[in-house]
Amino acid sequence: MIEIERKFLLTSEAFKQVAENSTHIIQGYLNADPNRTVRVRITDKKGFLTIKGKSNETGISRFEWEKEIDFSEAKELIKLCEKEVIEKIRYEITSGTHIIEVDEFFGNNEGLLLAEIELNDENESFLKPDWIGKEVTGDPRYYNSFISKNPYTLW
Repeated sequence: MIEIERKFLLTSEAFKQVAENSTHIIQGYLNADPNRTVRVRITDKKGFLTIKGKSNETGISRFEWEKEIDFSEAKELIKLCEKEVIEKIRYEITSGTHIIEVDEFFGNNEGLLLAEIELNDENESFLKPDWIGKEVTGDPRYYNSFISKNPYTLW
């Protein structure tokens, strides 16, 4: 249950031309403490509850536990979330043997585009498309729990 993930800013929207699918996501935080976040997520007709621990020194690895929950329960839990609820579209792109997930944010985080890639090992190499820019792994400003409280449009 350890998530190994790297995050990047994008240099363009070229990813949309190669995206294989997209999902509308609404998520909020019941607890956005960096040591332990508790997230509620709604996608299409599914609900999820996710708990994440504090990132390691590199910001690449952290504990993650996720469970699908009843859609109607997820909708009710969203109402209990702290401050801003995040709305985004997640695009999936195959790159070599990996899937890159690109989040396009809306509302108070409009204009933010983030790419994430999950790895099996912190030192695992992967094919990086041209539209992948600066790495922001470990920068807490790009955690969804942070931008729910500190919207990107106000930076």
